Amino acid sequence: MQPRRFLALLTFSAVLLSAAFAMAIDAGMPNPPSKPTEVSVGVFVADIIDLDEVNENFQIEMILMATWHDPRLAFDAEKEGTKEKIFQGGYQFAEVYSGWWPQLLILNEVGRGDFNAVKITVYPDGTVRYAEQRNVLLETPMSLHTYPFDTQHLKAYIVPFGNRKEEVVLKIYDGLRQATDEYVKRQSSVNIAEWDLEHLDMEAGETFYRHSGVKHPISQIELTITMKRQSAHVLWDIICPLLILVSMVWSIFWMDVESLADRLNISFIGILTIVAYQFLIIDNMPRISYLTFTDALLLFSFIIMSLTIPQSLYIHSLVRRGKQNKAQRIDRMSRWAFPVFYAVMAIGNYVFYLYLT
Repeated sequence: MQPRRFLALLTFSAVLLSAAFAMAIDAGMPNPPSKPTEVSVGVFVADIIDLDEVNENFQIEMILMATWHDPRLAFDAEKEGTKEKIFQGGYQFAEVYSGWWPQLLILNEVGRGDFNAVKITVYPDGTVRYAEQRNVLLETPMSLHTYPFDTQHLKAYIVPFGNRKEEVVLKIYDGLRQATDEYVKRQSSVNIAEWDLEHLDMEAGETFYRHSGVKHPISQIELTITMKRQSAHVLWDIICPLLILVSMVWSIFWMDVESLADRLNISFIGILTIVAYQFLIIDNMPRISYLTFTDALLLFSFIIMSLTIPQSLYIHSLVRRGKQNKAQRIDRMSRWAFPVFYAVMAIGNYVFYLYLT
């Protein structure tokens, strides 16, 4: 057979097959099969691609599945010669399948996202199963009070686009949530630096929109993805060097009471370093109005090192008045008073942010 004839025959066969599928699914089914139509929705989180604290958004790869019953699509399996009718890929979904399906919209999604795969399966009793795989970028507020020991609860809000609650009610299909938890247990962490995926929660509820002054309820599923930060790198790269720096500034209490210039130089170097640390933290955080654990620790460090300046000036004033013994006694007292005060403030800061907020 010549290649052109073969291609024409293949195209003609595809058209006939598409027409047969279109006849099996009545084109006049734009509305839900019942009022309300219950749609069971499940979500499987395959990967967390990115989590951006500065812009307060995250990107995930997810598999979204929905199941509902549409008796208008029921068929005789023996007569049709198949136990299920499958419509997969963009062409069959958009052009061949003409039955009703819920258009599941994620309210806090940014942009259009990437749809990588879609499939609809129709069973003889009219049960329909919809599955799609997509990558989405979502906006969600983040609580960074305990940074870098924080746990984030990332939200996604799923609604049936264009259907009020009296038309479509979303229920939770818990199987995929359990599958996500099992997947997390098998994996040491998701494919993203600094974060571990803890678990996935789904809760059915409702939201509202107003039209002509009337508030209309819409069924909604709230998806919560719990992520825990791996804080080790912040501890080793920022907090531990900060503690060492603060303790090094206290070396002025062992210096000669008459060396004011050297004492002040060490204090100012420490203060300028704290300012540099503050800029480092700000660049990696959103413009938030509250202090985090790390911000408070930097503030306490700044205060404790700033206090060494009036201490040195007071010591110098005592020396000028011939009170060297008192100056040395204050230095000896400062050797333990400053570390104790700083330790109490640091521990109190940790307890306050991690257990009282």
